[in-house]
Amino acid sequence: MRDTRVTVCQPARVLTDWSHNSWYHSLLQRQVPAGARRVLDVGCGSGTLARRLAATVPQVDGFDLSPEMIAEARKDAPANLSLRVADALTVDVPPETYDAVVSVAVLHHLPLAEALPRMAGWLRPGGVLTAVALPRAELPRELPLQVASSLGHHGLGLAFAAARPLTGAELFRHEDSHGAMPIQDATLSTREVRAQAAAVLPGVRVRQLLFWRYLLVWRKPA
Repeated sequence: MRDTRVTVCQPARVLTDWSHNSWYHSLLQRQVPAGARRVLDVGCGSGTLARRLAATVPQVDGFDLSPEMIAEARKDAPANLSLRVADALTVDVPPETYDAVVSVAVLHHLPLAEALPRMAGWLRPGGVLTAVALPRAELPRELPLQVASSLGHHGLGLAFAAARPLTGAELFRHEDSHGAMPIQDATLSTREVRAQAAAVLPGVRVRQLLFWRYLLVWRKPA
């Protein structure tokens, strides 16, 4: 992803803060077609999602623009996870290589009209492109959603903070490398993302999620 290092409008880091990106890893994993043999994680960061995918997919590849993030991802990478430093807009990926292309918190860093067709081209027929990313809030239209997200963020944050010492589970705790991840404000609302994505990927589905995210899913015609 492009390292613009612009502060994103997200809740301030406090004791009860937690990772919204990790919250949606399971949602992304459910979009991967059953029996997928090879999956690509675009903008893989420190590799949390890629490692999770590698537990069930025979071969997972990932790339990120940040050498620091790739170095972090390689620390615990299993044998079936291949990682490299690359830019989504210039990386050389053979066409029709993957059963699924996934990304989290990446698309809002990229020009959709250029990035989405490239990512779609890496899919085999019947493959799935799926991503969770940050939208720009549309106020006052989305005020109820923003309020619900804020209340849920703080409520779950309190619950996770209380449960971690008792369970020993991470419970969506931010990774140690979280502070080094490139961040950027979203410039497109979910409606604008939907319109731009539909122009280059007919049949794409884009829906708003809680916690300042949207989900994009597109299946390549077989």
